[in-house]
Amino acid sequence: MKIAIVGTGYVGLVTGACFAEMGLDVTCVDTDAAKIEALRCGRIPIYEPGLEALVARNAAAGRLHFITDLAGCIDRVQVVFTAVGTPPDENGAADLGHVLEVARTFGRLIRRPTLLVIKSTVPVGTAARVRAAVERELALRGETIDFDVASNPEFLKEGAAIKDFMSPDRVVVGVESDAARKTMARIYRPFLINNFRVLFMDIPSAEMTKYAANAMLATRISFMNDIANLCDLVGADVERVRQGIGSDARIGNKFLYAGCGYGGSCFPKDVKALARTGREHGYAMEVVEAVDRVNERQKNLPVEKLRALTGGDLAGRTVALWGLAYKPETDDMREAPALVAIDRLLGEGARIRAYDPVAMEECRRRLGDADGRIVYTRTMYEAAEGADAVMLLTEWKELRMPDWARLRGAMRGDIIVDGRNIFDRAEVEAARLRYAAIGK
Repeated sequence: MKIAIVGTGYVGLVTGACFAEMGLDVTCVDTDAAKIEALRCGRIPIYEPGLEALVARNAAAGRLHFITDLAGCIDRVQVVFTAVGTPPDENGAADLGHVLEVARTFGRLIRRPTLLVIKSTVPVGTAARVRAAVERELALRGETIDFDVASNPEFLKEGAAIKDFMSPDRVVVGVESDAARKTMARIYRPFLINNFRVLFMDIPSAEMTKYAANAMLATRISFMNDIANLCDLVGADVERVRQGIGSDARIGNKFLYAGCGYGGSCFPKDVKALARTGREHGYAMEVVEAVDRVNERQKNLPVEKLRALTGGDLAGRTVALWGLAYKPETDDMREAPALVAIDRLLGEGARIRAYDPVAMEECRRRLGDADGRIVYTRTMYEAAEGADAVMLLTEWKELRMPDWARLRGAMRGDIIVDGRNIFDRAEVEAARLRYAAIGK
């Protein structure tokens, strides 16, 4: 089977490479000529473990192609996936401009029955708008060509996207026809030979499933952060509480870790978009809106902890930031707690020495060096040299067990702010360092 995927961002590139790995002939389409040329040369635009090798292997095998125009492949594909971005607008709603442009292009180009699959994260009702956009283009052409629209939301975790795609716990597909159902079943059968876990449903339910899933996971994070903040006030340990409730089979232990808030390309955007959809239909999503408020507040907590240990004065102090990406195994800094911390620290007159295993260039691209007030270092210990405090914001494996004696010798001050609750208080304090975590 031959398919096209429009959009070579995180979702599109992972999807294309994984489909090609399973034997499909995949053409990835993107209007960014520089990105396409880089992909043809084996350079990928994102950091995702294993992706570069996967792309190279399938491109060399002739199963994965990169072009700048859907017209270059539309006549030889049976299915077109749209994986373009849906960034939030100023009101929190998903911007569907790119999705609808793909639909219009699809309508202008198809000459035989073709299936258009929406893999982009879109609010309920988008598929109907996509169908209408295609029909308008066909009407302008004076053509009547059968086509189908389907919804196939992605549930990939950055840092583990290839594993998630190749061995999914479920595949959600919304369809309107038996033909679309059969085509999607055929596409996913190689991934699920031993246990066919495709959940077919109507399209609005598939669209809602994506938002509901991300909102539920975000809710668990914000709930535990709320509990952690109360633990600090009453003298409880949120780690003990997490173990206590996570051992309940009805609750489970996933996404119950307290910290400095979630970030990334999905949770913040999708939570806001779901709340916006509720308002558009005259319904207040009160739990979802509270999840967002708690998360935005939580991102400020590491700096508040630091201020409490310094008497409230950060001017002239040097802070080592360990971790810039919103989570380990990615260079993604979208909505990262580090961005809030950096803004607060610079605003209060502090200097920053930053280290992250892979997100340094992304941070430099976003923020520069702030007139010399941000120094990017080669190692975690170099970042700590002369620092008054170390603030951990991303729980990279290499940051989880520091040499505390070496760290104490490199620092000028004695403050450790653990934004992810990964350090052992006794070990930190044995090195004559002051320790602040969240809910501990």
